[in-house]
Amino acid sequence: MKLHEYQAKDVFRSFGIPVPPGRVATTAGEAGEIAREYGRPVVVKAQVHVGGRGKAGGVKLAQDPAEARARAQAILGMDIKGLTVRRVLVTPAEEIASEAYAAVILDRAARCATFMVSRAGGVDIEQVAAETPELIVRLSVDPRYGLLEHQALGLGLALYDDLRQARAAAGIFGALWRVFLERDASLAEINPLVTTPAGDVVALDAKLVIDDNALFRQRELEALHDPEGEEPAELQARAAGLSYVKLEGSIGCIVNGAGLAMATMDLIQYYGGDPANFLDIGGSSNPDKVLNAMRILLGDPHVEAVLFNIFGGITRCDDVANGLVAALDQIKPDVPIAIRLTGTNEEEALEILRAVGLPATSSMDEVVQRAIELARERTSAAGRQAVAGRQAGGGSSR
Repeated sequence: MKLHEYQAKDVFRSFGIPVPPGRVATTAGEAGEIAREYGRPVVVKAQVHVGGRGKAGGVKLAQDPAEARARAQAILGMDIKGLTVRRVLVTPAEEIASEAYAAVILDRAARCATFMVSRAGGVDIEQVAAETPELIVRLSVDPRYGLLEHQALGLGLALYDDLRQARAAAGIFGALWRVFLERDASLAEINPLVTTPAGDVVALDAKLVIDDNALFRQRELEALHDPEGEEPAELQARAAGLSYVKLEGSIGCIVNGAGLAMATMDLIQYYGGDPANFLDIGGSSNPDKVLNAMRILLGDPHVEAVLFNIFGGITRCDDVANGLVAALDQIKPDVPIAIRLTGTNEEEALEILRAVGLPATSSMDEVVQRAIELARERTSAAGRQAVAGRQAGGGSSR
């Protein structure tokens, strides 16, 4: 479960991490009044559960209450990566001498929590990792002992040459570790961690993701859940009992079982494609799940082909086939579909699909390559149609 920035800052503040004051507004008028109370320039920040708010125009500086009101008016209602901005955080603007990055992540490769710090703050850490990985310092924390004082200071010295600032950062890292541990987080991030002209170290932003499986012991945080701030398709999937995560590719995946879903996405990338999602329909034999899964996938405009990969153990292949036929009859998709069904009642399932003209295979490699081929063909066809349309309208294809 993701927390909004203002919520994460409240948690950080309760653990002693220095964060600037700030209040939330849901109207432009409220934003102007908050700015008036602060009596200094403020930053108006969109509160949505996605990154890249600044690049999308969702973070703006305002010099006075009137400008804060205008900035909030422009940001509220804005669409940022498919999410509508319904509230803004108004916080006093800080003078910044330097920016750094700090986070505790759940590192599955190291099988423990890991600190990541970098002097390159204020930008996407993924970009730093890809282009200048040497700028990132990592420290895996032994779960038996937690973050030790000398380790925290070492991380501080990796960011700051000034000993006073390094010690201040070490204190922040100790508190960030307690947040991560005591709030059952999978990510606790500060980006940017800044120094002011006076030499203070301040957490200017805050990001906190809580492990859903631990919410039963984090009731106060669970109450902060904002369903309007999530990807609509993910909410729809949760209501339908499906595990769904939206990605950036063009091949929509419907798979039964998390392990098979991960393997399917890996194989798509191995053969040069990009998955549009993770979607696990689970181990039940409920045709309605297939119908709901198809509705979710076809609601993504980036999906150019749908890949079914079903291994029938607990799941019956014929039930999945019936669900697929029902889905296609109701939705009538305009994207091509590649199907693999193997396992329990496989022959019955293949016969159901053949009866409606849907070919299927039992080879995982074959179905993945076919899905990639179908997606590329559809993308190419769309490109040719766009060129033809421009030429027919007198435009240039170049």
